[in-house]
Amino acid sequence: MSEAKTVSAGGIEMYVHDVGEGDRAFVLVHGFTGSSDDFVDVLPALSAHGRTIAPDNRGHGDTTNPGTGYTLEGMSRDLGACLDALGIERCDLLGHSLGGMIALRFVLAHPERVQSLVLMDTAARSADGMTSDVLAVPIQIARTQGMAALAKLLRAAGPMANPPAGSPLARSIERMGEERFWSRIEAKLTKMDPEAFACLGETLGTQQPVTDRLAEIACPTTVVVGAKDTAFLEPSNELADGIPGATLAVIPDAMHSPQFENEPAWLEAITAHISRARS
Repeated sequence: MSEAKTVSAGGIEMYVHDVGEGDRAFVLVHGFTGSSDDFVDVLPALSAHGRTIAPDNRGHGDTTNPGTGYTLEGMSRDLGACLDALGIERCDLLGHSLGGMIALRFVLAHPERVQSLVLMDTAARSADGMTSDVLAVPIQIARTQGMAALAKLLRAAGPMANPPAGSPLARSIERMGEERFWSRIEAKLTKMDPEAFACLGETLGTQQPVTDRLAEIACPTTVVVGAKDTAFLEPSNELADGIPGATLAVIPDAMHSPQFENEPAWLEAITAHISRARS
């Protein structure tokens, strides 16, 4: 079974991919400026292990843009409401980047609802170099000119424009095709609420760390990080060291989105986690 649908959750309408069948769901929470589209390519492979869920977060993708509630704690509550709407009491949970920060807060607030955890290219604190002023100019553009203007600027002169030949990003663009790659980026950005971009962009640099609570996480946990995702390598080591029994999986030839940049190695790491967590 494969279905894309909208569910009422916490006062908003959340768009959800619901793929596969089974009593134990694997739930994938995307990152900042992303959407469930970040996982669409790997959903068929993941659904072989059972029911797989990929929602759009508040202010992202095809979920409601309410203009408010853009906090890690608020979006953790959205996740719980989404699971309730889907009839999921407990799940295996993956959070990517900002989604990992949401997942951390969810498992700390509701440990009984998370059977296992994957923390992917994320951190229990503000990532290295992610100070609140890094996104100051993009935030101003988003608020004054809109997300379409920001998307245009990103393609022309952003950090993903003209990547070095042979880099993980360049290989992703080549494999996907330049127009498809950028059309997906632009679609995600233009659907995003400018206020979500502003509030969450600031949060990335000012969040309250949960590093001192990592030892509370008792479920099987895998920390996944791209070998070339320099800003998140040390935070990933901190997660793996701080969570009892956690496994660290470093994906070679990958940066911040290893499910795109080295899909086979990423799927191998996720399959190993699922097998370990469900054995």
